Amino acid sequence: MNVFTSFFTVVAVSSAFASFAVAGPKVLLETSVGNITIELNEEKAPKTVANFLKYTNEGFYNNTVFHRVISGFMVQGGGFGVDDEGNVEQKATSDPVENEAKNGLKNEKGTIAMARTSDPHSATAQFFINHGDNSNLDYPSFDGWGYAVFGKVVEGMDVVEKIAEVETGQKDLLAGQGGNTRPQKMDDVPLANVVIKSVKVVE
Repeated sequence: MNVFTSFFTVVAVSSAFASFAVAGPKVLLETSVGNITIELNEEKAPKTVANFLKYTNEGFYNNTVFHRVISGFMVQGGGFGVDDEGNVEQKATSDPVENEAKNGLKNEKGTIAMARTSDPHSATAQFFINHGDNSNLDYPSFDGWGYAVFGKVVEGMDVVEKIAEVETGQKDLLAGQGGNTRPQKMDDVPLANVVIKSVKVVE
């Protein structure tokens, strides 16, 4: 083996280990319109990923819905459960997670980020998948913080496209905190429920 062969062999092996090192866990979202596989970025967003996996392993996301859909912008879900009769109600969550929007990851099409209120550190369970390149959500955004990206879709972007194109409108959803919910009119809600049947770690 000559010097050049040795060099390229070392580089190839090093590159393989580097790729393996940055690959994060993958989760499978089984939805009523198809499956979406998302690779999570533990390296850049460790607290956010840990938070998401906690809800995943508890089964929190099972039988929730995408409750806000704006084509060209994003599809949002993970916070409202649906019962057998199709009623949609906001679920009680655990404590919020620290905002990791300063991690350098961008709100590009196909990435997943945490939804939150006007409080930068209010994200709990709700997430959204970007359906466009939303650089206005990147740190520092409009409030000095932005929205924390923590992974990307690696399979099933066609399913995201399907969700983004569903018919939406104003609907009454049972919304509120701490289990105290009441009907509230919300915009951009799919007229027919798009259900997240289950979320599970696959790799």
